[in-house]
Parts: sequence; structure tokens; C-alpha cells
Amino acid sequence: MNLQSGDPVSSTSSSPVSSLPANLKGRKVVLVNHSDSLGGAAVVSFRLLQALRKIGVDARMVVYTKTSDEANVADTGTRFFRGLAFIMERLGILPAVGFKYVNLYKVSTGDFALNIHRHPWVKEADIVCLNWINQGLMSLGGIRKLHRMGKKIVWTLHDMWAMTGICHHAYECENYVLECGHCPFLASPYSNDLSHRYWKKKHKLYQEVSIKYVTVSNWLEKLASKSSLLRDADVRTIHNAFPVDQFYTAPPRNLYSFLTPEKPNIILFGAARLDDPIKGLDYMIDALNYIFDNYPVLASKTAVYFFGAMKNPQALDQLRFSHRCFGLINDFKIIRYLCSISKVMVSSSLYETLGGTLIEGQAGGAIPVTFAPDGRADVVKHLQNGYVARYKDSRDLAEGILWALKSDITREELHQSVADRFSAPVIARRYAELFSEILAEDPSKN
Repeated sequence: MNLQSGDPVSSTSSSPVSSLPANLKGRKVVLVNHSDSLGGAAVVSFRLLQALRKIGVDARMVVYTKTSDEANVADTGTRFFRGLAFIMERLGILPAVGFKYVNLYKVSTGDFALNIHRHPWVKEADIVCLNWINQGLMSLGGIRKLHRMGKKIVWTLHDMWAMTGICHHAYECENYVLECGHCPFLASPYSNDLSHRYWKKKHKLYQEVSIKYVTVSNWLEKLASKSSLLRDADVRTIHNAFPVDQFYTAPPRNLYSFLTPEKPNIILFGAARLDDPIKGLDYMIDALNYIFDNYPVLASKTAVYFFGAMKNPQALDQLRFSHRCFGLINDFKIIRYLCSISKVMVSSSLYETLGGTLIEGQAGGAIPVTFAPDGRADVVKHLQNGYVARYKDSRDLAEGILWALKSDITREELHQSVADRFSAPVIARRYAELFSEILAEDPSKN
């Protein structure tokens, strides 16, 4: 039976609070993230907040930049001091990266951060769950202050920053396995560079402060287990929460007429910024052009829909396929609709910590096709619920798209495959179990 409505599934008759672990009832949890809506980590952290509250956890969220009108989200510091902290940290990094803007936001130090220990919600909290805390929000010293206040700390890792000296993603560099230094993002070729100095600061902090680490994918957990900073730490994988029950596999009629499919087959590709080099748009275009040149009949029945911002709109000029680009879409209802009318969802990114668009695509019944040397391996099982192409191989990516266009996997099967693993209630329960475990380690909290 098709899921025809975007309405959430009905809740059970039992009270959410009654099913919480006993030692978590009445306890307060604060999530910390740079924003409540800007960026991937913000979206999933906000979803986690909502999911935790739905199962009865007394959770709130403190952010650097608040854009929603959610009563359980608050920002910290004044606008002036938030801006000052951000600018001062970037100015401190600028000389280290050789005044090259291209690397300026690939690293963070945490200096000049606002920190959150004075916020009343944090003072009341039993557990503080850190998420993406860079660019002016939290410093290493701020984490130490939370520990000294007696807070139980969980740190959900959305990238590699906690396990490296300063970078958010190490790419091919493996210096973090031993000790950071000779950082490829810095202008200095020396071992005792900025990355090594901050590696030492993190190493000292982790020796002094008890932290439970959560990675959003098994791939990220494996990287943590290799790293010199976290290989002996308590690290486990809990995926991001997705509102899977709000997706439908058959689009409602007469909705969003401007998005009406132009062809029988729709291929969907989305990102916050489509032409960010890390999203691998060139591989996608090469794969599609191969299909267009070699399978003209199939290509004539297929269109490609793109959504996301673009700095260079001409980046799609080389694509020979029929296509439309809708720009950045902030309306979740439209994303749901696009997933429900698409046959295939493609990710050609060079890396993803998990692969949210693939999960959302499957929730709407679209078959995922992707490279997966990373967190996307948790989402797509080759030739079962999608196609995993050889890394950076446009021809194999094309083969995956062809396979998906001809596949008879039902949309309901795809929806259920992510509902079982990534739905918000499932993930919220796993966090509740972790919070209960932390409190059980300290009898004074029981």
C-alpha cells in the first residue's frame, strides 16, 4: 500500500514519558550546535531535539545562530560578541593558512569562542550533548568548564574535527593517526605547526575530561578508532534522525504543478551547494552524458532535477540531458514531493559522513545511486536497495543510474529500508539509552 500522506504516523496510546528509562525521568538535556537550521549538522540536531522531546526527554537546544521560532531553542551571547568571536578566530587562522581563503574554513581552532557554561539552560542540565560547535561557539576550554560544573558530556561528531588537530575532514592525509603536524591545509611545512599544537591541547583535554563520543556513521567511527586522539575513547555510532514517517511514496495529485514531471523518469540530485567541489558534480555530469550519448531512447524518457545553491550556474551548461535546476529549496514539503516523483536519487560526493539526501530519497521511494567509501555505506547496500559505484568512476556511476532506472524495487520497500534504521523515534530511543547509561555511571544522578 502506498503512503499517500505526508502526515506523521499516529502515536501509540502509551505515554512517552512512561517508556523512558527510569533514571532519565526528570533529567534535563541540552543540545549544543552552531545553528538550529543552517547547515546539515543544524538540521539533524534540530530533528534530534524534536525526536527526544516526542519520547518524553526534557531536551532543549543552545545555538550560536537561531533562525527558527522554536521556544526550546535559545542563542547565547549578544549578536556583537557572536560576530566578534567568529571574526577573531578566522583572523587568527588566516596567517597560518598563508592568507589563502580556499583553506580558511577547512580548519578551526576554537579560540575566541563564546562558550555556553553561563547559559541558564546549561546550568540546569544534567547532560550536555555537543554537536557541531565550531566558528565562535565553543572552545576546548569551554568543554573543560562543563566538566568542572559536573555536567555529563556527549559529543556527537558530524565531521573529523574532534579527532584531528584542526581540520574538519582530513581527506587523504593520515597524520591524525599518529600526531597531527605537517598539515596540508597550512602554509607551514613544519611538524610543530598549528595543527600539532592543537592536537596536543585536545590530547590533554581528553585525558582530563570524560566524554562519550557518538559518530553519525560506522565509517566515521572507524576513523575515530584509527585516530591517536580517540582510539581509546568510548565511541559508538548512532545515526542521524530523519522524519521518515513524513515522506510519502506516491505524490499527492494537483500539488506543486510547477514541479510536474516532464518525463516518465526523474533523476534527482541535491546539495546545499551543487557546485561545491566536494559534491562531485562533474562526475554526475559525465555519467549522465554517457547515458545520453549511448542510450538515447532511455534518455529521451528521462529528465534530471537539481536543487541547491550554485555559485556558478554555468556549471550545468555541459549537461546534454533534459534538466531543471530549482535553486536552494528551504521548504521541506517540496523536498518530500521531489523525492516522491523521482525514480533515482544520486550522490556523487567525494565524501559524506552519512548521506542525508540518499536517506530522504529512499524515504520517498527513489533508488539511491552513489559512491560510498564513507558513511553512505550505512545507507546503500549494493544491488539490494541501491547501487554503489566505484569511487570517482563516472562510467560505473552511469551503470548504476541505468540499473536503477530499470530496477523493479518497490517504493514501499525503499521507504521501509530507511524507516527501520533512521526514523526519528528509533534514533531518539538510542540516545535515551545512552543518556541513561551515563547517568547510571554516577549514583548521585539516580
